[in-house]
Amino acid sequence: MLKQIFKELKRHIPFTMFGAVTGIIVMIIIVFFHTPREISNAIFYTLHPLHVVLSALTTISMYRLHGRGKLWKAIIIGYTGSIGIATLSDAIIPYLGGGLLNVQMEFHVPFIETAKMPFIGIAKWKIVNSAAILGIVIGCLKPKTRFPHFGHVLLSTWASLFAFTAFGVANWIPLLPFVLLFLFLAVWIPCCVSDIVFPLLFVREK
Repeated sequence: MLKQIFKELKRHIPFTMFGAVTGIIVMIIIVFFHTPREISNAIFYTLHPLHVVLSALTTISMYRLHGRGKLWKAIIIGYTGSIGIATLSDAIIPYLGGGLLNVQMEFHVPFIETAKMPFIGIAKWKIVNSAAILGIVIGCLKPKTRFPHFGHVLLSTWASLFAFTAFGVANWIPLLPFVLLFLFLAVWIPCCVSDIVFPLLFVREK
């Protein structure tokens, strides 16, 4: 299992780095056009639920395609794998990264936040948890892993990026090399763990 994990992590390095570089390009555009934090905030709370949908879909699909566990077990795996990893990738790692860079960051945990979403006025926890349920339902009805995983990696990268610009205030240009590193780490290990390693831990047969 460990050998397979390292193999998957190695295979994902080029694509994850590509996603991180696109994130840096977006950050340069944001800085260049002096984009207000409110816009970054709205984009983050759009990308994060989409990330949760694809994460839940991929996680439960991997489990359903490789195992024969009960439905309730698959649902728990899909929910914890998506909400837990998406929160780590999109919220916690950017927060910790900002702290290491001496950037004042606001701490957010979207799946328990009672504040309302920008523009639509619905509580954030309702949207994020509903996104997980949607991904679980799709994964149960029509399990697929390749395209959802591809989208999961990109959405995770961009959500992590907008977490920096939505919840932190800094002169980002000199920090771009470090932001690139944190974007890479925020996606590389969590997404591979969520989509591949985590669900396969509960599969009995080889």
